[in-house]
Amino acid sequence: MGHPDFRVGGKIFATIPDSKKQRGMVKLTPDQQQDFVGDAPDMFEPVQGGWGRGGATYVNLRAAKKPLLHSALTAAWLNRAPKALAKKFEATL
Repeated sequence: MGHPDFRVGGKIFATIPDSKKQRGMVKLTPDQQQDFVGDAPDMFEPVQGGWGRGGATYVNLRAAKKPLLHSALTAAWLNRAPKALAKKFEATL
């Protein structure tokens, strides 16, 4: 699609749709999105429309804090990873 994306098991869990805007996107669940936006509204913002209602969440990379970004990326990765791989990863935590 002309921009970097990050995949697990062939599924996209994060993208950098417009590097000029210093904004990324993570694919969270709606509940996760609500938590991240509530905890750091300067860093996270729901994508407009149906994608956003489904959990797609913009990340303001200029305002990003490494631990919170790591948590969002991990959540997005776990959401999209094959179940066996996610279970194996979670066992290492």
